[in-house]
Amino acid sequence: MGALTVQSRCGILCDECRFTDCPGCVHIPDPFWGHCTLKGCCEEKNLSHCGTCQECPCDTLTAFAYEENEGDDGKRIRQCQTWHDTL
Repeated sequence: MGALTVQSRCGILCDECRFTDCPGCVHIPDPFWGHCTLKGCCEEKNLSHCGTCQECPCDTLTAFAYEENEGDDGKRIRQCQTWHDTL
C-alpha cells in the first residue's frame, strides 16, 4: 500500500502499522480491536475517509489523533488532508 492509497477512514497508514494481520478498516466490517466511531461515521456519510468530511478535523478525529497512548500527534489528520488534496 502506498501513502496515496486510502488505507483507513481516519488517516492511519496501515502499511506502517505494527498489527500486520489486519487488512485495514476499509476492507473489514470492524477493526480487530472493536467498533470504531470514525469508521462508522465515514461509512454512514458515504465518505471514503475523514478528509472528505466538511467537519474535518472534528473533535472525535482530533481526540483520536492526539490520544495519549495511541495518538500520533496529528499525523493521521495530515494524512487525511493529503488524501483529500491529491486523490
